Amino acid sequence: MTTMTTSPRSQISPNGPEFSRIVLGLWRLASWDMTPQQRVTFLEQALALGVTTIDQADIYGNYQSEILLGEALALAPHLREKFQFVSKCGIKLASENRPAHRMQHYDTSAAHIIASVEESLRAMQIEQLDLLLIHRPDPLMNVDEMATAFRQLQEAGKVRHFGVSNFTSSQFEMLASRFPLVTNQVELSLLHMQPLHDGTLDLCQRLRVAPMIWSALAGGQLLRPLAEQSEQGQRVSQVLAQLADELNVSTSVIALAWILQHPSQPLVLTGSGRITAVAEAVSATGIQLSREQWFALWCASAGKNVD
Repeated sequence: MTTMTTSPRSQISPNGPEFSRIVLGLWRLASWDMTPQQRVTFLEQALALGVTTIDQADIYGNYQSEILLGEALALAPHLREKFQFVSKCGIKLASENRPAHRMQHYDTSAAHIIASVEESLRAMQIEQLDLLLIHRPDPLMNVDEMATAFRQLQEAGKVRHFGVSNFTSSQFEMLASRFPLVTNQVELSLLHMQPLHDGTLDLCQRLRVAPMIWSALAGGQLLRPLAEQSEQGQRVSQVLAQLADELNVSTSVIALAWILQHPSQPLVLTGSGRITAVAEAVSATGIQLSREQWFALWCASAGKNVD
């Protein structure tokens, strides 16, 4: 009898929440052309795979993604207690759905953070966020003001934990000096290895804070035919294909396993509306690469051997 692989769970910081290692990323939800009932089915299928954490942001889908999720949760209210909800704020898009915004800019003022959380809760039709992330570092961010907003939201029971997204190590430490942060959501893939070497994941390990990883398949670039890829992508894809053949899994599983193996214990976001893609991401949690296999991919990406 075949046993279905389910996503393991981990506590993402010493005082943080417990999330599934594979996170259901819904930033493309508005483009998936699903009916509300189809969204419910997708959520139930993800749940059956052990994927219990959902990643959102106020701006996703031109401010529509959270609303679409809320419609599904209204149809299946029992799912609210099954998932952990993550959202982000801090970017204001110029949009017909936000006519007061005259240009795209950052806003990490206390008033905007609080208003964004309240709107996200209304849109998703939930009572509390498990985690709120500041979406991008804001040159004008006042960390004392941000910490005041965090405390107010936490005391009101609207947000349990706080973190950041796309922050440098120094920016993370600056805000963390005022309020505890439980994660930094950053881009990492075999075509974008900077966080391995710029101190981002070093800081995560030092603080025992698990990073959340977006664009783990390089925005789908690693899934393209070889002829359509960059020179770097071709080198990586050739090694991925060799290892996939050796381990009898898909190349995307190998690419995700490479990230999951980092000792900072990353969580990986999916980006697909296909449940088969989510299942592949979950299966990657069960793959252990040898050091030689891991470094074969690193060397292919870097275009050189280790010194």
